[in-house]
Formats: sequence, C-alpha cells, structure tokens
Amino acid sequence: MATRLFASAEADPSMRAIANEAGVGIATLYRHFPTREALVDAVYQDQVSRLTAGAHELLAQFAPPTALRRWMDLFGNWIATKNGMLGTLLAMVESGEIAHAHTRTELLGAIDDILEAGRASGELRVDVPAADISAALIGIFTVASSPEHDALAARLLDLLMDGLRAPASAAS
Repeated sequence: MATRLFASAEADPSMRAIANEAGVGIATLYRHFPTREALVDAVYQDQVSRLTAGAHELLAQFAPPTALRRWMDLFGNWIATKNGMLGTLLAMVESGEIAHAHTRTELLGAIDDILEAGRASGELRVDVPAADISAALIGIFTVASSPEHDALAARLLDLLMDGLRAPASAAS
C-alpha cells in the first residue's frame, strides 16, 4: 500500500505540491483523496455548496436585486477558480464521476430562490427563468474569462441586471 501511495505521488507532482501547500504529508493527502480526481471532486462539491449557501446568505442581507448581482460576482469567482482544473473537471463530468445534472440543479435552485424573492417584492421580472440567467452568466464569463477582462465582466453583469429588474410600473 505504501509503495502504491509513493508511486502515485511520484506520478502526480501536483498532488505533492497540494500536500506541501496544505502542510500535510503526501500519504495523508492520499489517505483522504486516493486520486487527483477524488480531490478535485471534493473541492468542486464544497465550492458548489458554498456558492448555493452564498445565495441564501446574500438574500438574508440584501434586497433581491442586490443579492442577485452580488451572487453573480460569486459565480464569476467560482468560474475563475476552475481555470486550473478545467481539463480534469470536464473529463470527470464526461465520465460521470461528477454529477453535472445535480450541480446544475443546485445552482439553478440558488438563482431561482433569489428570483422568487425578487418577484414577490416586485423588484425582478417574473418572466425570466433561472436557466436563462445561468446561460447568460456562462456567456459573460466565457467572453470575460481573465482578470484583464474584469471591467468588461462587471459591465456585462450590470447590463444583465438592468434587464432583470421589473418595469417601474410592476415595482410600484
């Protein structure tokens, strides 16, 4: 077993770097995450949970339009953190190791919770489904996917939010 762990650690220097960064030994890392994919999956699921919880936390603190706009920034940060592991994530989704449908349902649920609160308050449009917002966000962060495009992403997100606000007559 120790030989397999050592051989695996030698085969994947990124796992050794992660262990060093975390301040643990490589055997400790492999004991909890026997493969790089297991580690990626654990990080991914944790981030999805944090992102969905973030929607509820923002909604508890802010009016629905502000909560939604701030959540869009959280989503952008979440997408940005995937840059280094995008290839692994895509391969894992393709192989079924990550339940993409479950993640999508969780994220759409988070968006929908904010939308429902905004609809109830009359601040957000009633005719826009969460899936449309998700698609728009993916489009925005595909076009503005690097730090030098942060201003572009912010502008596009603000434009999206302007389009999501309920008409003035509906809000009054």
